[in-house]
Amino acid sequence: MMAKVTFDDDLCKGCGLCVAVCPKKILQLDQDRLNSRGYHPASCIDQSKCIGCAFCAVQCPDSVITVEK
Repeated sequence: MMAKVTFDDDLCKGCGLCVAVCPKKILQLDQDRLNSRGYHPASCIDQSKCIGCAFCAVQCPDSVITVEK
């Protein structure tokens, strides 16, 4: 079973901490869109490479990331 990472886009403040700690480098700030708060939200660019480590979720100061295994 593949791991899945999801974000509550409207609560993300685009701090980039999750991007920095991802060992697979599959997270990025989406420069093409803004959320309702005016930030570029984080997103996963390749779910198939997610290993479910949850480093991103632990690092997120606003708890906007959910990791399912």
